[in-house]
Amino acid sequence: MRRPHWPRRVFAQLLLSQTVVTVGVTAVTAGLFLAPVSRELDHDAKQRALSIAQSTAADEAIVRAAADRDEVAAQRNAEQIRLATGASFVVVTDLDGIRLSHTDPSKIGFRVSTDPEPALRGESVTAIQQGTLGRTARGKVPLRLADGRIVGEVSVGISDLSIRRRLLSMVAGILFCAGTGLAAGLLATLVLARRLKRRTHNIVIADISALLVEREAMLHSIREGMVALDRRGRVRLANDEAVRLLALPADCTGRAIDELLPPGRLAEVLTGRIEGTDLPAVRDDRVLVVNRMATEHEGAVITLRDRTELEALVRELDSTRTLTEALRAQDHEHANRMHTLLGLLELGRHRQAAEFISEQSGSHAAVAAGIAEQVQDPHVAALLAGKAAVAAERGVRLEITPDSHLPDAAVDPRALVTVLGNLVDNALDVLSGGVVAVGLRVCGDALLIEVADSGPGVPVELRESIFEEGWTDKTAPAHRPRGLGLALVRRLVERSGGQVTVDQGPLGGARFSVELPEALHPAVTA
Repeated sequence: MRRPHWPRRVFAQLLLSQTVVTVGVTAVTAGLFLAPVSRELDHDAKQRALSIAQSTAADEAIVRAAADRDEVAAQRNAEQIRLATGASFVVVTDLDGIRLSHTDPSKIGFRVSTDPEPALRGESVTAIQQGTLGRTARGKVPLRLADGRIVGEVSVGISDLSIRRRLLSMVAGILFCAGTGLAAGLLATLVLARRLKRRTHNIVIADISALLVEREAMLHSIREGMVALDRRGRVRLANDEAVRLLALPADCTGRAIDELLPPGRLAEVLTGRIEGTDLPAVRDDRVLVVNRMATEHEGAVITLRDRTELEALVRELDSTRTLTEALRAQDHEHANRMHTLLGLLELGRHRQAAEFISEQSGSHAAVAAGIAEQVQDPHVAALLAGKAAVAAERGVRLEITPDSHLPDAAVDPRALVTVLGNLVDNALDVLSGGVVAVGLRVCGDALLIEVADSGPGVPVELRESIFEEGWTDKTAPAHRPRGLGLALVRRLVERSGGQVTVDQGPLGGARFSVELPEALHPAVTA
């Protein structure tokens, strides 16, 4: 024989448990309701018996019959009262407790089966007692003459059977109400179970714990950030990588994105106010790629990828490609110079050939030497030398202003190279010829940077927008997004407590001015 077992499905367990609970609660409620009803019926029966007994005791004929021990008169009057009131019995006794009346005449002349003493002492008594006529609700009162002397008692009984009949007549209504409530409860349980079945995809209860453990392990082990939002834009969960990338507080769960992040593109992307795929955004000095997918219940799941290192590699790749193109162009230029030199030698113009060699060999060395003289920081000097070579190949002259000076004392050379490199790249991108001027000045332990160009400049109405993430007026290449350079510059500058502004420069184009406080080691600059 197959043994019954507890169901495994969530909805089935809910249906069974709720059914058991509903039936149990209904049964207990009905029982608790019937118990006081039974007590109330007993109480009513005792009070009714007492009232009949009191009315009987007020009958002078009954009192006189008890005083005279007149069994005939007592029996006649007692039976009339019993039949008129519907009582089970009306028993009259004398002062010794001897029956003067009874429903069964053969019991007359014998002492009553229950104690008559309390009533004979003058007390009114109510009780549920077992007597010769079975279990009854009784009321007992003394019989008094006009002068107050007690001459006997009268005992009136209401049959327990009549009480039970009244109770049974009420049970039907109580059970009907209980059954209606039970049916409503079972129907609600069934509806709830069916809905839970859809919501849980009919999952086995034992799998819930395993799924939760697996989900937690997966969320905290993947190297991409993941944030889940509810329909109100509040964080439901965020894995370790998302907390790190977004610099979220430990108590971020349950709080809105707009409360956790400063206003800007990143908050706009995460809340869905900016839509798209692989959207770039910046958080502090990190470059992130964000994707947002809406869920069935009006929430969203957001994934975050850290492109900071990849962005740096892409920039290095761009620089390498630029330098490769420059070297290729210089190779052609060098071949042309060699052909020119060969021609001068073949023509016998040795003096012109010597002057040509001196002029060509000294020009590039002079540029590098000039940069190294004014800029002692090796990272910045190398950056400017490379940018100068790239600019020369584009027909642009990159010059260092005469008052520029930068000692080898940078606190964070990497950040300084990122800021200056982005500003120079932006200046070169808008020029097909012209001048880019770079100024570096030291003021205590602060560094002032200016990058000006002879390009078209930046309109006044766009001078704030250009620093927003994703803003660009250039076509993005296939391997990288645009609109991150100036946003990253502003984040790096503001993180160090500085500021960056743009206006019209002396060359007619844009001039970017950067102030970096505490960018240099004081001991070196003093």
